[in-house]
Parts: sequence; structure tokens; C-alpha cells
Amino acid sequence: MAENRLVSVEIDDETLAASGPDAEHERRVAIFDLIEENSFDVVDHPGGPYTLHLSMRERKLAFDIRLEDGTAVHIFGLSMTPFRGVIRDYFMICESYYDAIRGSTSHQIEAIDMARRGIHNEGSDLVSGRLEGKVTIDFDTSRRLFTLICALHQGQVRSNFR
Repeated sequence: MAENRLVSVEIDDETLAASGPDAEHERRVAIFDLIEENSFDVVDHPGGPYTLHLSMRERKLAFDIRLEDGTAVHIFGLSMTPFRGVIRDYFMICESYYDAIRGSTSHQIEAIDMARRGIHNEGSDLVSGRLEGKVTIDFDTSRRLFTLICALHQGQVRSNFR
């Protein structure tokens, strides 16, 4: 199982540039968390460990999976269209959560946090479903990948709903 994991995640800054210091920080944290603990098994491949290079190609999130030595394993694209609504909802509930922390009761904060976790789980399920047949991941890895996808789109989505 130790070889069926990601040991590195690289972002193509030309196609997925961060939109400021906060977005860059979120991206670094998401990558750190993903690398720290994950289960990532490429379907029909003998095993890793793997590196993941992410970029945007033709309006799709490109997953370029390689072995540690750089040997190409698999490249595929994920349409971001199915993710847009969940990401938008996730950012809106996060805004509500941060606003609630500043002035709401603990019960209100807890209710908003439960909703936030529910939307995050929905996004995680979407990631798992979109990767089905390509990469096998566990639920925690799916959650971390959804967090990274959100971090990659943080500036774009937030500017669209404000």
C-alpha cells in the first residue's frame, strides 16, 4: 500500500496561477495535507509511488500522473463543469462560517459547520466519482483532492459570486 500513494503534487503556475497570497497559502496547505496522507492507486498500473502534475488544458483540469523518476503513467482531463456549483456553494458556506465565528452563538456556528462539512463531503464524492476507472482513492484522499481543487479555483470562484 505504501507505493500506492502520491509523494509529490506540482502545479502548472502558467495555467493555474494563484490569485494572491491567501490563495497561494491555501494551495500550499492543501498540497501539504494531501502529500502527508493519501491513498492513490492508478487503475491497471502495477504501483507507484506517484507524482501528480496539475494544469488546465482546454478548460479541463489535467492530471498528469508519473512515477517518482518522471516516467509517464497516465494523463487525463476532468471537466470542471460538474464541480462549479459545489465549489461555489462551498465557498459561500465558508464565508458564512467565518462571519458566524465573529458574532454568532456556538449553536449557530456548529450548524453552519455541519453544513460546510456536508458540502465538502458532496465535493469529495464528486471527486471519487469523476476519478472512477482511472484512479482508486480512499475517502480522506478524495476530501484532500477536493480541498486542493477548491484552492486552485479560490480566486476565480470567489470573484464570480461576489
